[in-house]
Amino acid sequence: MTSKSKSGTKVMAILLFSSAFLLACDNKSEPVQQTILAMSDTSESSFTPVEITHKLGTTVITKRPVRVAALDMNEVDYLEQLGIPVAGMPKDFIPHFLNDYNNSDIVDLGAIVQPNMERIYALKPDLVLMSSIQANHYQALSNLAPTIHLDIDYQDSNSDYFDIVKHHLLVLGKVFDKQTLAKHKVDELESKIQAARMVIQDRPEKALVVLHNNGAFRFLGIRSRYGFIYSVLGVKPASLSEQMGLHGQPVSSEFILENNPDIIYVVDRTAVMERSPVLDKQSIDNPLLRETNAWKMGNIIFVDPEAWYITGAGITSLNIIIDDVLKGYVKE
Repeated sequence: MTSKSKSGTKVMAILLFSSAFLLACDNKSEPVQQTILAMSDTSESSFTPVEITHKLGTTVITKRPVRVAALDMNEVDYLEQLGIPVAGMPKDFIPHFLNDYNNSDIVDLGAIVQPNMERIYALKPDLVLMSSIQANHYQALSNLAPTIHLDIDYQDSNSDYFDIVKHHLLVLGKVFDKQTLAKHKVDELESKIQAARMVIQDRPEKALVVLHNNGAFRFLGIRSRYGFIYSVLGVKPASLSEQMGLHGQPVSSEFILENNPDIIYVVDRTAVMERSPVLDKQSIDNPLLRETNAWKMGNIIFVDPEAWYITGAGITSLNIIIDDVLKGYVKE
């Protein structure tokens, strides 16, 4: 477990019915499967069925899940926040802040964009957590086990982005009888959002988010997967273009100079996909970018690409994203 997980475990201990489960969670040497077995000792007679309505349908959970398949790294992050063990997950791209989950006790379910259905069936989960990336498998997964869809729109995040995240965590808190812990995590995130807004709201700087991919830039604006930094955090956009797209629109350095942002956030997709070092300012240096206000003011921010690109809707990743955004306004 990470240090963050250990602090969450202290809070979680107040809520647990079984001391056996507590010991299993605290002991790093105990395999995940033993933790899952400990969870099954909780009396099912105390469980109240939970009905969850989401974009793909309605899911009814009639018993406390003990074998959870998480098909999205954001879902792994939610379970981490609540101290719930993961039975299976894709392992093709695990962000650094969830690296403890890259172990043999957790079944590898293939790729995030194309999970291995045979392995999921063999796992026999009693709950599946998924996102829109795996939406085409929803019916098949629902036939196997109760399946919950995270209703985040990665094509176009908007003003309800954080509300969806908070609601999803609270729903999982109810499913796993972790309501108090889930509410605590939601309150922490809300406090972080409000603190960031206080810093940003009266600032005149305008920002641009660009995705770097093998030497080329793609623009992600107010109608993109990162639109929430404008609509919720209050960042002022350098471009009001509403072009949508999961990976943004191709743009040139001329486009960036024409919009002349005061802050440029660079998401290095190549660093993620090729597992290479993140870019630095010298790597993208050219005469046009040097003319932007952002370059002159030292406001080229190379963000955490794993938090922004692999996840982006989990509690840990959103905290990292907010911290990255604030780097454009608060200098160390």
